[in-house]
Amino acid sequence: MNKIALGLEYDGTNYHGWQSQDHLNTLQSSVETALSTVANHPVSVVCAGRTDAGVHALGQVVHFDSEAPRTLDNWVMGGNAHLPDSTAIRWARIVDETFHARYSALARHYYYVIYNHPIRSSIFRHRAAWWCMPLNEHWMQAGANYLLGEHDFTSFRGINCQAKKPVRTIHQLSVKRQQDFIIIKVTANAFLHHMVRNIAGVLIAIGEGKKAPLWALEVLHVCDRKKAGITAPPTGLYFAKVEYPEKYALPTMPITLQNEIFAF
Repeated sequence: MNKIALGLEYDGTNYHGWQSQDHLNTLQSSVETALSTVANHPVSVVCAGRTDAGVHALGQVVHFDSEAPRTLDNWVMGGNAHLPDSTAIRWARIVDETFHARYSALARHYYYVIYNHPIRSSIFRHRAAWWCMPLNEHWMQAGANYLLGEHDFTSFRGINCQAKKPVRTIHQLSVKRQQDFIIIKVTANAFLHHMVRNIAGVLIAIGEGKKAPLWALEVLHVCDRKKAGITAPPTGLYFAKVEYPEKYALPTMPITLQNEIFAF
């Protein structure tokens, strides 16, 4: 029996999120169907972080067990042959029995992309959240700074969040503009349901000038989701990458056009 780790990239536009649901098109069911075909036996996968409907991934990681005598190239090429164009396996590695895609993760990285322009874009309608009012990225960064570190993020968790505790540690939260795009990068040990989208909602209100940067701290301390801002649309959210202990020697995110766009 081998334990295999895979790196996945996907466009979540036409999926009802990661987790398998009866009679719905989900990423988990799509990936499991493809791998089961390659393995010639049922395969169940565990992911590093479940994504919602419409959310994308550049560096999702999953693991599964299989007794099938397949090479790593078989898993990558064979899996991709049975996946839709919206999903791609980027790499495969054999890992030891201690590896777990979710519980072995040290940190997770998300990007939130905003197309900030008065006129909507047809090209980026599923690739970025559109905000027509001008946003000041410097005000947004000032608000973001209050959220760094370990905090109770109750005000930023979704109503259906199943996490037992709301405490998380944000290691990085940066806001930068690239022409008409504002990119929010956030790294944390783990995330609550809708946490990144709710952070983006607060920062958007600050960037638009409706709230002062200090409002982010006030929202954090009140520990009440109803006192926070909107939940930003899923179209702008990307699960960027996962960090694991060096002993697993997993590849870093492949160099792709997306990486160049998001690099700063």
